[in-house]
Amino acid sequence: MSWEDNVRRVTPYVPGEQPKDGQKVIKLNTNENPYPPSPLVVKALSAFDADKLRLYPAADVGPLRDAIADYYGFGSDEVFVGVGSDDVLATAFLTFFNSDKPIIFADITYSFYDVWAEVFRIPYEIKPLDDDFHIKRTDYLCPNGGIVIANPNAPTGVSEMGDIDFIEEIVASNPGSVVIVDEAYVDFGGVTALPLVKKYENLFVVRTFSKSRSFAGMRIGYAFGSSRLIKYLNDIKYSINSYTMNRPAIELGIAALSDDEYFRKTVDAVIRTRTWTGEELKKRGFAVTDSKTNFVFASPSGISAKELFCKLRERGIFVRWWDKPRLGDFLRISIGTDDEMRALMDAIDEIIGKSEG
Repeated sequence: MSWEDNVRRVTPYVPGEQPKDGQKVIKLNTNENPYPPSPLVVKALSAFDADKLRLYPAADVGPLRDAIADYYGFGSDEVFVGVGSDDVLATAFLTFFNSDKPIIFADITYSFYDVWAEVFRIPYEIKPLDDDFHIKRTDYLCPNGGIVIANPNAPTGVSEMGDIDFIEEIVASNPGSVVIVDEAYVDFGGVTALPLVKKYENLFVVRTFSKSRSFAGMRIGYAFGSSRLIKYLNDIKYSINSYTMNRPAIELGIAALSDDEYFRKTVDAVIRTRTWTGEELKKRGFAVTDSKTNFVFASPSGISAKELFCKLRERGIFVRWWDKPRLGDFLRISIGTDDEMRALMDAIDEIIGKSEG
């Protein structure tokens, strides 16, 4: 017998490619915000007292948690903060999905969900999206051990509701299990389920600073739920690692949250550029979903998505492509600055022109 016989083996999540040191690329493959954090963040970073680093941070992330609670109109006992939304979601999977019944999520969605299910030995079932990449509500009205819905969804960019009735029916129909709504991209045009949190004790809404607040490198995720739900989550957190959030992240996160004008300005800029990008791609024969995120999900015409992905990469433009069923014909393209997106269009024109010639 080998020690390897006792190793827990899983197929890990594969993040988007990162450029090598010194490599100059237009990076449109990991849905980062093209704009820097708020100037108030820069000011807070300059004023940060490095002597504080010798001290442990607040285990309950109190100052940042309270700021988030105040901003959104929740009680502090209804807010959970973690190291990016991945940390929040992983802790939620471990906490809430402890049933013999399978949890349910879509076949095309954030590809970390099945990884966590495998790591934590949680049974799961995937439900196919319809031909327009929407979930089918009836698929989620059955016995289950929990439900996870990314809304807006990734990598499709599709939002599931023009109002909250769609999500509410699913939450109300599953009082015996926790329903997680992953709203990582909601600030870019989605409809939030937050108004339902105070109505349904089994709803858990997860968000992140990484996308709309330009904080992917700082790793701040947060979530809302009933006080009982949050208590159970904290019990697990404190059983794994009490000090999950470092002091700079707490202070800079508060600074980012305090600059609402800058937040809305940059979100609006991303939305405008997304609209322009979608229209330009359609002019070039691409099929493009109605994205409510900071990326577009597009299928090219006259060239395979894989070939276009490779040829763009050769030109130093990184986008995302998956060799998976129903995804292989599409590229996920993060929204960059206006100059970056114009450079993308120029490269596409050059590639398609050469492929047609």
